[in-house]
Amino acid sequence: MSDRTSQEILPSDHFLSLPRPDPFISTGVSVADGPDLEGIVDTTTLAAHDFDVDTRTGFMPPDPPVRRLPEQWEPWEAALQKAMHDRLQLAVKENITDAERQVSHRWRLEVKELPTISIQDLTASEVLLRRAHHVLTFIMHFYIHTLPLTAPVVIPASIGVPLLQVSKHLQLPPIATYSDTVLYNWELKRAPPTREMEAESEWACALDLDNMKSQDLFTGTRDEEEFFLSSARIELRGVEALELMRASMDEIFVGDDIAVRRITSYLSRLAGVVHALTSLLMDVRKGCDPDVFYHRVRPWFCGQDSDPAERKWRFEGTDEFQNDVEEPKNLSGPSAGQSALIHALDIFLGLDNCGSETSTTPTSRRADPRTLLRRMQIYMPRHHRAFLRHLSTNPRPLRDFVMTKTPELVEAYNQAVGAVKGFRDAHIKIVALYIIGPASRERMGGERHLKGTGGTQLAQFLKGVRDNTADALLQ
Repeated sequence: MSDRTSQEILPSDHFLSLPRPDPFISTGVSVADGPDLEGIVDTTTLAAHDFDVDTRTGFMPPDPPVRRLPEQWEPWEAALQKAMHDRLQLAVKENITDAERQVSHRWRLEVKELPTISIQDLTASEVLLRRAHHVLTFIMHFYIHTLPLTAPVVIPASIGVPLLQVSKHLQLPPIATYSDTVLYNWELKRAPPTREMEAESEWACALDLDNMKSQDLFTGTRDEEEFFLSSARIELRGVEALELMRASMDEIFVGDDIAVRRITSYLSRLAGVVHALTSLLMDVRKGCDPDVFYHRVRPWFCGQDSDPAERKWRFEGTDEFQNDVEEPKNLSGPSAGQSALIHALDIFLGLDNCGSETSTTPTSRRADPRTLLRRMQIYMPRHHRAFLRHLSTNPRPLRDFVMTKTPELVEAYNQAVGAVKGFRDAHIKIVALYIIGPASRERMGGERHLKGTGGTQLAQFLKGVRDNTADALLQ
């Protein structure tokens, strides 16, 4: 996204363009080598603090996620590092050796013997809580998916109790999510050498589409990293879409002829951005081999509802902490369906509520794709869920506005909807390439029995979402 694009859409004096006060620095405290923020009214609350949506990086954090927890929680970090260093192998791996099983067994014993560390000192920092959730869920997935398939899944209290407590604070399920694997799992390949250069480049120049790498990986393979980074690149490229959405909603508020012309232009440009997102989605093929992903990467993501042995996952030690933890109800794994960006596009364009009468059709006995999409929101960071709720309660919906205006506006709207349909078509192709195809070659059953990494019935879900999008085109 260029500077020119930002300036065209958001004037320099727009409240979303004002300096963002650092939430970790008290009012009146100056920042070394940075602007004095004393006296600046924090007018970015809706965009930045309440919703955690940055004007430069969107749903991605504007700074690299913290790389390691403080020393008090070093045992967690050390356990994760050892799992990655030792290249623990999946229990479902074909031809797994006894030596590989023994390495995993010894690591699991070490995890069980870890102390149950208090999270009290983490609770004042959202950033540290995110890192804790990331580390603990990665450890949990390593632990569960290296267990023999005949063994019950009992998550030791040393990681299960603090994970449940951290999850309660973050209002997230105690399982790896899209935010753990993508949003908060990256760092820069090349960091800006000085803060001055960072300011001159508006920092986003450092966080470009090719300047990221993943922090932690289950397999250490380029295939896994590219799978995560392809989603991160979509998030960053989607920042322009969020800006176009904001600008359009401002113009709807005005509602005059000039506003209609501007919204027409914005929607045409939005279609172009979504086409770019589709290209980035298809680019995953350049670095991620379908068979490597299906057999070596994807099984690490599975949650309880995709457990290869259909086991119930039990958290040990919860009886001692009844006031601090809750029995988890949602234990699906990470999924691109947990990205708030695509949900925001659906809601903004009015696709989320299109075809609400479908519950009376002969297909009503099948799961409603809209229900499954909303279920995905449970796994999003709570600020992003709040953003989507706020967007869905907009008193001047775009779709209703378009239906009362010019044919040119309707055409531009249909271009944007058509672009989203194209994105859905591309997603179906990727799923067929990376999941349905390898599963068929392995003779594991037909596509209607396959589940996505988030626990959704694959073919039915994706085709239903795609068809709902197509139905939203205005005549």
